[in-house]
Amino acid sequence: MPDKRMKVTVFRDADHKTYGFQVSGHSEYNPGHEDILCAAVSALATNCVNSIETFTDDEPLYLAVNEEEGFMHYKLKTVSDRSRLLLDSFALGVKSLEASYGKFIQIQYEEE
Repeated sequence: MPDKRMKVTVFRDADHKTYGFQVSGHSEYNPGHEDILCAAVSALATNCVNSIETFTDDEPLYLAVNEEEGFMHYKLKTVSDRSRLLLDSFALGVKSLEASYGKFIQIQYEEE
């Protein structure tokens, strides 16, 4: 049976410094109704991107969003300390959700 959990991948460089993330799928936490877990991850991801755009001069290398499929892929060209803090804060929020709702969401770290 395929794993249907929402997946969050946090991208890190060889020095374990975060520079982006990808969210894919829906959590299926409450099928047929509003999914508060999906909404929570979407809010964290959207706030992270908006905060980086508002509070830093860092430019995105890549941004793709498909709300219907529950997909967001975001990477920065260069990452200031301020952006890294915001990205790490996003990952911490998702990690906290995974601790409570691990049956529905999975976070993983990918080094590139």
